Amino acid sequence: MDRLNINSQIEHLQSKYIGTGHADTIKHEWLSNQHRDTYASIIGHHPLLSYVSVAENECTARVKSNLLEKMVSPTGPPPVREDQ
Repeated sequence: MDRLNINSQIEHLQSKYIGTGHADTIKHEWLSNQHRDTYASIIGHHPLLSYVSVAENECTARVKSNLLEKMVSPTGPPPVREDQ
């Protein structure tokens, strides 16, 4: 009974949050989700954004803009799949 409950909870989380992945998630998709989550966290927390802006010697608006641009394709183009 516990196993059924755990599996249903995992399926619910996977359908609700894309970053949790599933059995068919490839490494590139997982890494892209991790990078996007990190960039979103940095943008959403002003102290982190300030820290990154000081480290890069840029203004916070420019760092925010750069992170938003990186979110489009954080790990480069996806690899070619054999099944396609």
